[in-house]
Amino acid sequence: MAVLSLERVSYVYGEGTPFEIKALDDVSLTVREGSVTGIIGHTGSGKSTLVQLFNGLEKPQGGRVLLDGKDIWAEPKKMRDIRFRVGLVMQYPEYQLFEETIAADIAFGPRNMGLDEAEIGARVAEAAAFVGLSPDVLDKSPFDLSGGQKRRAAIAGVMAMRPEILVLDEPAAGLDPRGRDTILQGICAYGKKTGATVIIVSHSMEDMATYCDDIVVMANAGVVLSGTRDEVFAKAEILTSVGLDVPQITQLCLLLRKQGVALPEGIYTTEAAITALAKILG
Repeated sequence: MAVLSLERVSYVYGEGTPFEIKALDDVSLTVREGSVTGIIGHTGSGKSTLVQLFNGLEKPQGGRVLLDGKDIWAEPKKMRDIRFRVGLVMQYPEYQLFEETIAADIAFGPRNMGLDEAEIGARVAEAAAFVGLSPDVLDKSPFDLSGGQKRRAAIAGVMAMRPEILVLDEPAAGLDPRGRDTILQGICAYGKKTGATVIIVSHSMEDMATYCDDIVVMANAGVVLSGTRDEVFAKAEILTSVGLDVPQITQLCLLLRKQGVALPEGIYTTEAAITALAKILG
């Protein structure tokens, strides 16, 4: 599988105008192969610009984006191949559905790859299963589905191309808790089954704690912290300095430890807290 990295990348909107905004400033990072990597930061920190650079939707004004060590802009005529390898799901992708049926929409990408109909059908079924869409909805119009189902269909359309790297910009934004879990669990299942690297942009520390192996924290057009989930959450003072915090369940466990409850450190999810409390309570 592919390894994606950025080497001293910079990007400025409206360069040379009174409206100039520096979105990324000398950013370097490497996404670990096969990981689920979360990118978190407040609005304006550079997250969305970053993910648009990953598959060539935007071109860096300085530095390089590397896929398996090769600059993705070295051969611009081959950018189509890069975008099949690095699949990008933008925010609110359900607004981009356009085919008559859900099945046709999911099949659009694989069909453009030149696959035969049998392979396309298999990929449509597989991708639909990953995101929790039952076979009976595949022949329905996108406009007959709920907002959450539309979101799943749009994500399935990118999964069906089986990208080696799947990048999602706020895939659970605006969904209820059950819808968030369904989509995020399906995304992680895709990564585990295919071996793909998954990159998730989110505002939610709880999502980062539950689903991600590695975390990249962004602020002021740069990366202020990166590492495994445990490494990042162990540096609460840095998170606080950029307006972020550890998950609420971690804060609760800290309060309980101060009250004398013998909870271990490093609890970042509700499930882990329940397990630890169950051992204490017998």
